[in-house]
Amino acid sequence: MTAIKEPHSLLLIVSGPAGSGKTTLCHRMLEKFKTGMQRVVTATTRPVRKGEIDGQDYYFFSPEEFERRVKAGEFFEHANVHVYRYGILKSEIHHKLEQNIDLIAAIDVQGAATFRQAAKSDPKLNGRLTTIFISPQNLEQIHQRLVRRGQDDSEEIERRLKVAEKEMREWDKFDHHFCSSSREEDFAALRAIYQTEKSKQVTT
Repeated sequence: MTAIKEPHSLLLIVSGPAGSGKTTLCHRMLEKFKTGMQRVVTATTRPVRKGEIDGQDYYFFSPEEFERRVKAGEFFEHANVHVYRYGILKSEIHHKLEQNIDLIAAIDVQGAATFRQAAKSDPKLNGRLTTIFISPQNLEQIHQRLVRRGQDDSEEIERRLKVAEKEMREWDKFDHHFCSSSREEDFAALRAIYQTEKSKQVTT
């Protein structure tokens, strides 16, 4: 007899070059699926800003505590960003997936590779990880978006474009891939991927 199991919780990793719109798309997904999806809460060593809540906005650790957790193998991935450290705790992912909460995170290509590797040996992650890569139509599209965003000077934009050129070659390592178009079309593509993954039935 064939038994149909309930769809299990998923971890969506959304990657793409700077300016691909991955962070905005993740925010829209959280608004659309607010009852069953949460963002991955990141740990950091930066100071708490006014209005932020520990465990909700970030997990705030001292540099010493962060390093202790790194040595204890408690992070899936971690990195230095300017003068502070950021990382994703294994406990953050495991606990919420076990509660049947879908998770979504905008992560760079290197971080996505780390998760793919982890899923091979982590039974709590294996079968739940879905990686998505958003490609720009070309480098000029990325350049225009970064200029329009107005957050970086010309030197930083050039650096980001060089990184983007390398990242664009990694698209075929992801479970899903689509080429960025308009905001609405990109959101529709990401939403369709999520709904397809959720609707898959596992039979025994």
